[in-house]
Amino acid sequence: MNAIEITEFGAPEVLVLGERPMPEPKAGEVLIKVAASGINRPDVFQRKGGYAPPPGASDLPGLEVAGEIVGGTIDEKRNPFGLKIGDRVCALLAGGGYAEYASAPLAQCLPVPKGLTDVEAASLPETFFTVWSNVFERAQLGRGEGGENETLLVQGGSSGIGVTAIQIAHALGFRVFATAGSADKCRACEALGADRAINYKSEDFVEVVKSLTNDRGVDVILDMVAGSYVPRELTALADGGRLVLIALLGGAKSELNFNEILRRRLTVTGSTLRPRSVDFKAKIAAQLKEHVWPHLEEGRIKPVIYRVFPAAQAAQAHALMESSEHIGKIVLDWNLQG
Repeated sequence: MNAIEITEFGAPEVLVLGERPMPEPKAGEVLIKVAASGINRPDVFQRKGGYAPPPGASDLPGLEVAGEIVGGTIDEKRNPFGLKIGDRVCALLAGGGYAEYASAPLAQCLPVPKGLTDVEAASLPETFFTVWSNVFERAQLGRGEGGENETLLVQGGSSGIGVTAIQIAHALGFRVFATAGSADKCRACEALGADRAINYKSEDFVEVVKSLTNDRGVDVILDMVAGSYVPRELTALADGGRLVLIALLGGAKSELNFNEILRRRLTVTGSTLRPRSVDFKAKIAAQLKEHVWPHLEEGRIKPVIYRVFPAAQAAQAHALMESSEHIGKIVLDWNLQG
């Protein structure tokens, strides 16, 4: 099969189209003929040598695909969605998504939402699993003590994670704020459901959030930056608020005022999805199917695709990802010639 290989760690140009043996599904896995592969920031980190695959995972990049189940064993005991050979699915992977064929645990495969193309479906798994597991599982965004819906601040609202978090929270009835780095990106965030988008280059997100919440602050912050943002985020949280970190684009170290954490009952937490167990991811898949897939099928949540590249142009796709010019997702299409 054709696959995009990391020939050495480095710039986007190290991604090269090559040939690999077809993957052999293990017990509990299915073989997917890949139509499209989603691109995510962890793929960039892996290409640079900073994010190794978990033990046993493919060394090929790619954490999400969409396509057709063409092989493997369907274990009905671990098949909550009734999938079968020939079904169109989107799947979360631990690696190996930049290829014409990929294997994935059946429990991490979801049916392609009705009305969506394979390209659109390939943009879903990594960001939707990440947002649900962190915002709704780990940070427990829900109802406050008075019964009212809590508020969410999304840092990097125009990223793939950001557009997903905004839409899911908005669709489920939560008030959402987001930060972005340009007027166009702020408008895009508001069009997707953010009550207010904050241009972090010209506005102080702490001051804006405080003014929008009568000086109370927000209940949950989803952050991909860390570093110097963390002390300011603690100030932007309401009492009892939760800060959940999913990336460290601004650095891995920060100074915290633990007196403020104790006094105001704040929580600082975080997670990475890739090394989590199949059982954990299966639980998230079931929750997405129940709570989010209906919104996708009814058009209340929509995939946000910025650009689609032929799979052979993975290097150009990574260059675009690193430029941060995009709004939403970047996808590789294995049916396009490049």
